[in-house]
Amino acid sequence: MSPRRILQVRITVAGVRPAVWRRVQVPGGFTLDRVHRVVQHSVGWRDCRLHSFEIDGTQYGQPDPDGELGLRDELDVRLDAVVGRGARVLYVYDFEDWWEHDLLVEDVCVADPARRYPACLDGERAGPPEGVGGPSGYAALRAALADPAHPEHAVMSAWVGSGFDPDAFDPGRVSTLLRRFC
Repeated sequence: MSPRRILQVRITVAGVRPAVWRRVQVPGGFTLDRVHRVVQHSVGWRDCRLHSFEIDGTQYGQPDPDGELGLRDELDVRLDAVVGRGARVLYVYDFEDWWEHDLLVEDVCVADPARRYPACLDGERAGPPEGVGGPSGYAALRAALADPAHPEHAVMSAWVGSGFDPDAFDPGRVSTLLRRFC
């Protein structure tokens, strides 16, 4: 039996400044639906919107019963069958807010038998809250939260809740979520 391959992937939420990113290690045998869950839990999304992957011009996602989206079924595709070191994947979440994520396969290595996968190694900043209106809405939220004199400060602070810190990130917490739900 050949050793289990692990792909190290950097996930970057496109269009967000300062950057929101994660570095995760994912078993190569994960199907794309499981990679979707890795992205969801890594960024802090709740998986309540549609999504798709684009790899080398082919789109993958949940099957569309009406056939309008033209997606290949993500359940049928292993990550290591469609990408290798240096590959880039476009992942889009929430077709209304249109959150693009750049997934870069930084490395492919052999699994360490002493480690549990998937795992989050590193990252920066909290993921944007769902329903904020995409990258431009998130920029407006950050501006309002940062300035107590901003006309939307009170409304936005109440909407996002007191527990939201846009600069907070805990890779250990994300690793726990990944192992529990992916």
